[in-house]
Amino acid sequence: MVLSQLRPALVLFLLLSALTGLAYPLGMTALANLLLPEKATGSLIHAKGWVIGSSLIGQDFTSPRYFHGRPSATMGSDPRDASKTIAMPYNAAASLASNAGPTSKALLDQVTARTAQLRAENPDAMAQGWRIPVELVTSSASGLDPDISPDAALFQIARVAKARGLSPDRVRHLVQSQTEAPILGFLGEPHVNVLALNQALDRLGQ
Repeated sequence: MVLSQLRPALVLFLLLSALTGLAYPLGMTALANLLLPEKATGSLIHAKGWVIGSSLIGQDFTSPRYFHGRPSATMGSDPRDASKTIAMPYNAAASLASNAGPTSKALLDQVTARTAQLRAENPDAMAQGWRIPVELVTSSASGLDPDISPDAALFQIARVAKARGLSPDRVRHLVQSQTEAPILGFLGEPHVNVLALNQALDRLGQ
Protein backbone atom coordinates (compact mmCIF):
# COMPACT_ATOMS: atom_id res chain seq x y z
CA MET A 1 0.00 0.00 0.00
CA VAL A 2 2.77 2.42 0.97
CA LEU A 3 4.83 1.60 -2.13
CA SER A 4 1.84 2.10 -4.42
CA GLN A 5 1.42 5.64 -3.04
CA LEU A 6 5.12 6.43 -2.85
CA ARG A 7 5.92 5.44 -6.44
CA PRO A 8 3.65 8.00 -8.22
CA ALA A 9 4.68 10.71 -5.74
CA LEU A 10 8.37 10.04 -6.46
CA VAL A 11 7.79 9.92 -10.22
CA LEU A 12 5.87 13.20 -10.07
CA PHE A 13 8.62 14.79 -7.96
CA LEU A 14 11.33 13.73 -10.42
CA LEU A 15 9.25 14.83 -13.41
CA LEU A 16 8.53 18.29 -11.97
CA SER A 17 12.16 18.67 -10.89
CA ALA A 18 13.32 17.90 -14.41
CA LEU A 19 10.77 20.26 -15.96
CA THR A 20 11.11 23.23 -13.60
CA GLY A 21 14.74 22.73 -12.54
CA LEU A 22 16.30 21.79 -15.88
CA ALA A 23 14.09 22.01 -18.95
CA TYR A 24 12.49 25.39 -18.19
CA PRO A 25 15.69 27.27 -17.19
CA LEU A 26 17.65 25.80 -20.10
CA GLY A 27 14.82 26.58 -22.52
CA MET A 28 14.54 30.19 -21.31
CA THR A 29 18.32 30.60 -21.47
CA ALA A 30 18.40 29.28 -25.04
CA LEU A 31 15.50 31.54 -26.06
CA ALA A 32 17.12 34.58 -24.45
CA ASN A 33 20.43 33.87 -26.21
CA LEU A 34 18.56 33.60 -29.49
CA LEU A 35 16.45 36.76 -29.14
CA LEU A 36 18.66 38.98 -26.94
CA PRO A 37 22.18 37.51 -27.00
CA GLU A 38 23.90 40.61 -25.58
CA LYS A 39 21.55 40.97 -22.63
CA ALA A 40 21.41 37.23 -21.96
CA THR A 41 25.16 37.12 -21.42
CA GLY A 42 25.22 39.97 -18.88
CA SER A 43 25.21 43.09 -21.09
CA LEU A 44 29.01 42.95 -21.15
CA ILE A 45 31.02 45.86 -22.50
CA HIS A 46 34.18 45.16 -24.50
CA ALA A 47 37.17 47.34 -25.35
CA LYS A 48 40.21 46.26 -27.36
CA GLY A 49 39.16 42.63 -27.10
CA TRP A 50 38.74 42.69 -23.31
CA VAL A 51 35.62 42.63 -21.15
CA ILE A 52 35.83 45.83 -19.11
CA GLY A 53 32.49 45.66 -17.34
CA SER A 54 28.75 45.43 -17.70
CA SER A 55 26.24 48.13 -18.53
CA LEU A 56 24.19 46.81 -15.59
CA ILE A 57 26.85 47.21 -12.87
CA GLY A 58 28.56 50.46 -11.87
CA GLN A 59 32.29 50.91 -11.38
CA ASP A 60 34.28 52.95 -8.90
CA PHE A 61 35.72 55.77 -11.02
CA THR A 62 37.85 58.14 -8.94
CA SER A 63 40.09 59.91 -11.47
CA PRO A 64 39.15 63.54 -12.23
CA ARG A 65 39.37 62.59 -15.93
CA TYR A 66 36.24 60.46 -15.61
CA PHE A 67 32.62 60.96 -14.62
CA HIS A 68 31.83 59.43 -11.24
CA GLY A 69 28.79 57.33 -10.44
CA ARG A 70 26.68 57.00 -7.31
CA PRO A 71 28.40 56.00 -4.08
CA SER A 72 28.20 52.28 -3.34
CA ALA A 73 27.66 50.75 0.10
CA THR A 74 28.66 47.20 -0.84
CA MET A 75 31.21 45.35 1.28
CA GLY A 76 33.62 42.48 0.71
CA SER A 77 36.14 40.27 2.49
CA ASP A 78 39.39 41.93 3.47
CA PRO A 79 42.08 40.24 1.31
CA ARG A 80 44.50 40.60 4.23
CA ASP A 81 42.11 39.10 6.78
CA ALA A 82 39.19 36.98 5.55
CA SER A 83 37.46 37.27 8.93
CA LYS A 84 36.91 41.01 8.36
CA THR A 85 34.87 42.96 5.83
CA ILE A 86 35.86 46.22 4.17
CA ALA A 87 34.19 48.70 1.86
CA MET A 88 34.26 47.29 -1.67
CA PRO A 89 32.30 49.57 -4.01
CA TYR A 90 30.15 47.89 -6.67
CA ASN A 91 30.82 44.37 -5.38
CA ALA A 92 28.28 42.43 -7.45
CA ALA A 93 28.58 39.43 -5.12
CA ALA A 94 27.26 41.45 -2.18
CA SER A 95 24.59 43.78 -3.52
CA LEU A 96 23.09 45.78 -0.67
CA ALA A 97 22.16 49.21 0.61
CA SER A 98 23.42 50.81 3.79
CA ASN A 99 19.91 50.50 5.34
CA ALA A 100 20.68 53.70 7.25
CA GLY A 101 17.62 55.87 7.94
CA PRO A 102 17.33 59.65 7.76
CA THR A 103 18.07 59.96 11.48
CA SER A 104 21.28 57.93 11.24
CA LYS A 105 24.35 59.85 12.37
CA ALA A 106 26.56 57.54 10.30
CA LEU A 107 24.57 58.40 7.18
CA LEU A 108 24.70 62.11 7.98
CA ASP A 109 28.47 61.89 8.45
CA GLN A 110 28.84 60.06 5.11
CA VAL A 111 26.73 62.59 3.24
CA THR A 112 28.61 65.48 4.85
CA ALA A 113 31.97 63.96 3.89
CA ARG A 114 30.85 63.22 0.33
CA THR A 115 29.47 66.74 -0.05
CA ALA A 116 32.76 68.25 1.09
CA GLN A 117 34.67 66.01 -1.31
CA LEU A 118 32.44 66.95 -4.25
CA ARG A 119 32.84 70.64 -3.46
CA ALA A 120 36.63 70.25 -3.41
CA GLU A 121 36.70 68.19 -6.62
CA ASN A 122 34.31 70.42 -8.56
CA PRO A 123 35.14 74.04 -7.63
CA ASP A 124 34.19 75.39 -11.05
CA ALA A 125 30.73 73.82 -10.85
CA MET A 126 30.23 75.31 -7.40
CA ALA A 127 31.37 78.72 -8.67
CA GLN A 128 28.81 78.46 -11.47
CA GLY A 129 26.04 77.99 -8.91
CA TRP A 130 25.44 74.26 -9.39
CA ARG A 131 23.73 72.40 -6.56
CA ILE A 132 25.17 68.99 -5.77
CA PRO A 133 22.73 66.31 -7.02
CA VAL A 134 21.54 64.19 -4.10
CA GLU A 135 22.38 60.93 -5.90
CA LEU A 136 26.08 61.81 -5.80
CA VAL A 137 26.08 61.78 -1.99
CA THR A 138 23.73 58.82 -1.34
CA SER A 139 24.08 55.19 -2.39
CA SER A 140 21.43 53.30 -4.30
CA ALA A 141 19.38 50.41 -2.92
CA SER A 142 21.47 47.83 -4.78
CA GLY A 143 24.84 49.51 -4.42
CA LEU A 144 25.43 48.62 -8.07
CA ASP A 145 23.61 51.42 -9.91
CA PRO A 146 25.40 51.98 -13.27
CA ASP A 147 23.50 55.15 -14.19
CA ILE A 148 23.27 58.75 -13.06
CA SER A 149 20.86 61.50 -14.00
CA PRO A 150 21.78 64.04 -16.69
CA ASP A 151 22.07 66.70 -13.96
CA ALA A 152 24.61 64.57 -12.07
CA ALA A 153 26.66 64.27 -15.27
CA LEU A 154 26.36 67.97 -16.14
CA PHE A 155 27.54 68.87 -12.63
CA GLN A 156 30.86 67.12 -13.38
CA ILE A 157 31.48 68.60 -16.84
CA ALA A 158 33.81 71.43 -15.76
CA ARG A 159 36.08 69.07 -13.81
CA VAL A 160 36.31 66.45 -16.58
CA ALA A 161 36.82 69.06 -19.32
CA LYS A 162 39.63 70.73 -17.37
CA ALA A 163 41.35 67.44 -16.55
CA ARG A 164 41.29 66.38 -20.21
CA GLY A 165 42.00 69.74 -21.79
CA LEU A 166 38.66 69.75 -23.59
CA SER A 167 36.13 72.52 -23.98
CA PRO A 168 33.12 72.24 -21.64
CA ASP A 169 30.80 72.51 -24.65
CA ARG A 170 32.37 69.45 -26.26
CA VAL A 171 31.98 67.41 -23.07
CA ARG A 172 28.42 68.69 -22.64
CA HIS A 173 27.58 67.55 -26.16
CA LEU A 174 29.01 64.12 -25.32
CA VAL A 175 26.82 63.89 -22.20
CA GLN A 176 23.76 64.84 -24.23
CA SER A 177 24.58 62.22 -26.86
CA GLN A 178 24.89 59.55 -24.14
CA THR A 179 21.67 60.48 -22.34
CA GLU A 180 19.02 57.79 -22.71
CA ALA A 181 15.36 58.79 -22.74
CA PRO A 182 12.69 56.98 -20.70
CA ILE A 183 11.37 53.78 -22.26
CA LEU A 184 8.47 54.60 -24.60
CA GLY A 185 8.96 58.21 -23.56
CA PHE A 186 7.39 57.88 -20.11
CA LEU A 187 8.68 54.77 -18.29
CA GLY A 188 11.51 55.74 -15.95
CA GLU A 189 13.70 58.83 -16.03
CA PRO A 190 16.38 60.13 -18.41
CA HIS A 191 19.70 58.61 -17.42
CA VAL A 192 23.34 58.32 -18.42
CA ASN A 193 25.32 55.10 -18.19
CA VAL A 194 28.59 56.11 -16.50
CA LEU A 195 30.77 53.40 -18.03
CA ALA A 196 29.47 54.07 -21.55
CA LEU A 197 30.00 57.81 -21.08
CA ASN A 198 33.57 57.30 -19.87
CA GLN A 199 34.24 54.99 -22.81
CA ALA A 200 33.03 57.72 -25.15
CA LEU A 201 35.38 60.13 -23.39
CA ASP A 202 38.34 57.82 -23.98
CA ARG A 203 37.46 57.55 -27.66
CA LEU A 204 38.01 61.30 -27.97
CA GLY A 205 41.69 60.50 -27.47
CA GLN A 206 42.48 63.14 -24.86
